[in-house]
Amino acid sequence: MADINVSASSRPAKGDPGVPARSGGLGEGDPLVDVIELFFFAYRNFVSDPDEILQGIGFGRAHHRVLHFVNRHPGMRVTDLLDILRITKQSLGRVLRELVDQGFIDSRAGASDRRQRLLHLTPKGEALAQQFVTLQSHRIRRALEECGPDSRETARRFLVAMIDPEDRGPVEKLIARADQQAEAKTSGASGKASPPAGGSLGATGNRPAPLVRPAG
Repeated sequence: MADINVSASSRPAKGDPGVPARSGGLGEGDPLVDVIELFFFAYRNFVSDPDEILQGIGFGRAHHRVLHFVNRHPGMRVTDLLDILRITKQSLGRVLRELVDQGFIDSRAGASDRRQRLLHLTPKGEALAQQFVTLQSHRIRRALEECGPDSRETARRFLVAMIDPEDRGPVEKLIARADQQAEAKTSGASGKASPPAGGSLGATGNRPAPLVRPAG
């Protein structure tokens, strides 16, 4: 990546917050270039911590995404992963093959349909996925602490609002179900039968179906 040269006069002074506060108003059609650029730089740093580890083992960000979602949804189908990532089957196949060959993911045949491939992390894969979660959680937590009380909820509302309206419900339910499963596992309830792997992540078309159905 090319170096970005910033003149000394334009650099923030030591102790300066660096980014000047902007007015809260949003004019109609007003280009939000500052927010766009902050998104770029925030994301660049957000992924930089896992990137260093990934590069050391010859992997990239696609491998990270696969590890993350398989870790959150053990036993998920390959088709479910395609729905979430919205990449081509060919691209996912290459990444999965490398993760399986190097012992990070175990691809098992479904119990009721042997043609169905269900994905699980190996202990080696779980350790790597958790390492990434720890690194990125540390960065996010530090940023939220700098923003003051209720910043986590404000950040969540903003990120949900950035998602296309038709995808917000399915995405929030996807996260809620994974949280519930992780909590059950942590509390020692992992012996409970898991929902059928093929019954909740699938979708019509390319949209992920709700993972947690509304009560009633």
